[in-house]
Amino acid sequence: MTLVLLHGFMGSAAGMGSLAEAVAERTGGEAVAIDLVGHGEAPKPSAATSYTMLAVVERAAAQLSGFSAQPVDLFGYSMGGRVALTLALTHPHLVKRLVLLGASPGLQTEAERAERMESDHRLADALETDGIEAFVDHWLSLPMFEGLHTLGEEWFTSYRAERLAGDPVGFANSLRSMGTGAMAPLHDRLGDLAPPTLFLAGGNDHKFCLLGTSMAAQVRQGTFVGIDGAGHAAHLEVPELVADAIAGFLAP
Repeated sequence: MTLVLLHGFMGSAAGMGSLAEAVAERTGGEAVAIDLVGHGEAPKPSAATSYTMLAVVERAAAQLSGFSAQPVDLFGYSMGGRVALTLALTHPHLVKRLVLLGASPGLQTEAERAERMESDHRLADALETDGIEAFVDHWLSLPMFEGLHTLGEEWFTSYRAERLAGDPVGFANSLRSMGTGAMAPLHDRLGDLAPPTLFLAGGNDHKFCLLGTSMAAQVRQGTFVGIDGAGHAAHLEVPELVADAIAGFLAP
């Protein structure tokens, strides 16, 4: 078994390392995280066209094709979950089983997408105007990340520092070109999802609990599991519970 993990916005493969190790210990398989464009050690081109969902998915698919075990199990968190879902639909031969945490299939209506794109463009503009420190502090103050503030000052300081070390160009381009508003909605394609899929969401992350439950009901082999006592970043807030859920799903 090979599990490939995709991080969320402003995250990195390094930040998924602890979860990868925990799942590998439980399953006895291999678990490897990769960096998405604009993040971690991945390229950070200035051209916004390199950050569209399809461009990011094609790069990730090429990386998955390089693993000796085919097809692979695929995990995606938040932004990485949208990438993983799109990849599983466009390259079904590469994905054996799929796990999505706090993921969305996009926005259904044109009006919703336009509103979200406008919001994401404003965020990107603010990042470039006000600097990355102000942007990171704003992002981490959002209610969906409230649970991170309970993990201790030392932990939170380290987590914040990792985001401050990220690349503003990569982050801004990701917001503009592959935000939830910019991606093509996948609601009408969920019935075509081939691999067995586990949808996860923190129990306190009500929006994504509803999304996960809805998506699980629409796919052929879908299961939803809520993670008690966690918000949007459940894999950081209660990592053992998330690792248990993933390992249980991937068990032979």
